[in-house]
Amino acid sequence: MLKNIVILTGAGISAESGIPVFRSETGLWENHNVDDVATPEGYERDPDLVRNFYNTLRSNLKKVEPNPAHKALAKLEENWKNGTVTVITQNIDDLHERAGSKNILHMHGELLKQSCYVLHGGCGDVFEIHTDQKPTDCCPHCGKMGTLRPHIVWFGEMPLYMDEIAQILSEGDLFISIGTSGVVYPAAGFVSTAHRYNIPTVEFNLEPSATKGFFDYGIYGKAGTTLPKFVDRLLECNGDLNQLF
Repeated sequence: MLKNIVILTGAGISAESGIPVFRSETGLWENHNVDDVATPEGYERDPDLVRNFYNTLRSNLKKVEPNPAHKALAKLEENWKNGTVTVITQNIDDLHERAGSKNILHMHGELLKQSCYVLHGGCGDVFEIHTDQKPTDCCPHCGKMGTLRPHIVWFGEMPLYMDEIAQILSEGDLFISIGTSGVVYPAAGFVSTAHRYNIPTVEFNLEPSATKGFFDYGIYGKAGTTLPKFVDRLLECNGDLNQLF
């Protein structure tokens, strides 16, 4: 019997809610060069540009809503009684939370949080933010001005919760990947880790990802359509994969 379900979500699940994705082939994110708005070097060159970029993303977040795929994962977590359901997301939005999921790890940070930047003399604490970030804002903990930055893992920085994720993968009984390209590491390597642990693996995507060869099963199409049906069947058969596939 399946107990612990580990779910990785990527940009594809949020794209179905209308959140634009980073286009690796062009290097652009919301018409900005990723080197300018998603690297420590870009922040050092022009902190105002970076700050305003994330202020805009934060404001636009209010205009989108969770889609049926987000809601299906929340339903699975609420109704799964055999063990745990953990969502590991590469996304920085709050759509999983708004859909009702609670056990979430944002490995690339969160748009609705800011941190006191240690490299600028800050204390490292993390705080929620729901308004625009301003250069004159002071850290609520240490009181310093000019040390707050978006709580986002930029290119060249270490993703969050890697030790916890490694432990969760080692204890998993089913690994599900939703809306990921399979080219962004370390997340793209999670399926191979699950494969080494002999954990059944399922991919939900519009088309096969770059790591398709590591997945035991592939379900292709919009996650908002395919995932709710899968979750209903998973709950009905109590995790019996022989009845699912």
